[in-house]
Amino acid sequence: MKIITDKDKIENVLTRGVENIYPSKDFLRSRLESGEQLTIYNGIDPTGPTLHIGHGVTLRKLAQFQKLGHKIILLIGDFTAMIGDPTDKSAARVKQTREEVLENAKLYKDQSSHFLNFEGENPVELRYNSEWWGKMSYGDGLELASNFTFAQLIKRDMFQKRIEEEKDVYMHELMYPMMQGYDSVVMGVDGEVGGNDQTFNMLAGRDLMKKLKNKEKFVLSGKLLVDPTGKKMGKTEGNMVAFTDTPADAFGKIMSWPDTLMPLAYELCTNMSVPATEPMEAKLILAESIVGSFWGSEGGVKARENFSNTFSKKEIPDNVTEISVNEGDSLGDILLSQKLVSSKSEFRRLINEGAISLDGEKINDVGLKITKSSIAKIGKHRFLKIKI
Repeated sequence: MKIITDKDKIENVLTRGVENIYPSKDFLRSRLESGEQLTIYNGIDPTGPTLHIGHGVTLRKLAQFQKLGHKIILLIGDFTAMIGDPTDKSAARVKQTREEVLENAKLYKDQSSHFLNFEGENPVELRYNSEWWGKMSYGDGLELASNFTFAQLIKRDMFQKRIEEEKDVYMHELMYPMMQGYDSVVMGVDGEVGGNDQTFNMLAGRDLMKKLKNKEKFVLSGKLLVDPTGKKMGKTEGNMVAFTDTPADAFGKIMSWPDTLMPLAYELCTNMSVPATEPMEAKLILAESIVGSFWGSEGGVKARENFSNTFSKKEIPDNVTEISVNEGDSLGDILLSQKLVSSKSEFRRLINEGAISLDGEKINDVGLKITKSSIAKIGKHRFLKIKI
C-alpha cells in the first residue's frame, strides 16, 4: 500500500476539526511525512443500538488517515461497554449485559462503512476488546493497575465534581481509563483518534504504552459537535442525528440547528467552508451534504426537496410515516416508540415549548391520549400520521 505524504493533505489531517495532538503536532507530522505505515485506532463502546453524527465526526478523521494509506483499526468495546465509560457523567452508568452490548453493536460495522473502507487493498480491521479482557485473570488486572495511582485517576473533572456534590465514585469507574489504555498496548498501535472528551482515557493509554512498550503513541483529540449550551450532540443529551433516522428526519434535525453552529458543523461534518450565502441557504447546503454522506447523494437531494416543499408551502411530506394505534394510547408513548423523541423528558420539554401539535393545534397536555386519527407535528419539520 502506497503511503501518501503530500504536505497539504497531511496539514489538513492535522488541523481540520482537531483540538489537540499529543505529544505535539510536529511529532505526528514527522511520522506522517516519513512514509511509514502507521496503525491508528478508535474505540466505540456499544452503549446504544446505533451510531450517530458525533461518531461520524471521528470516523471522518479516521477516513482521512486511511486515504493516506495508514492502517485503521475500529475497536468495538464489547467488554468495556459492560463496565461503562464515566466520561462527562454526573452519576455511574447503568451496567449492561453482554447480550445487550452485542445487540447494540449489530449495526456498527455497516454504519461505519459509509465512512471507512472495510474491503480492498487497505481494509479497516474490526476488533473486539473482549478478545483480551475476557481472558484476563484478576491477578493480571491487579498487576496492570499497579501502573496507575489513585491520584492520577481521581483528578478527572467529572470525579472532582461528583466529590464536591457528595456523589459516589465507584472503583470500576476509576479503572476504566486503565482498561481503555490497555487496548492500545495489546494492539500495539501508533496512535489513537477520538473526541476531546476522551482525552483523559487516550492519554492513559499513551502513558501505559510508554511504560510497558517504551513506545511513543500519539493522541489526536478532535473537536466535538456541541449545541449552543456546550452539550454534545449525542444520544445522552437527546439531540442526536442518528444513523437510523430517515433522511427526511435527519435533514429536519440539522435544519433546526442554530446559525451559530454552522462554522463548527461545516468544519466537522463536511470538506467545505461555510459558503458566502444567506444563512438559510448555507444550512440547506450543510444538511444536504451531511445526509448525502450517509444516505447517499440522492438521499440528500430528495431530503432537501422534501424539506423545501414542506417549509415553503407548509405541506405535509408525501413519505411521512403512518402508524396504527389504539384509541386511548398516549401521544408521548407513541412518539417515543417511533423515536421522534428520545425520552419522556424531551417530550415534556417539547410540549412546554409548544413544539408539538396535532392537526395544527399545539398540545399542552403531556398526558394527552389519542382519540381520533390525526397528524402529529414535532418541531418544525417532522410529521407522523396516527391512525386509529
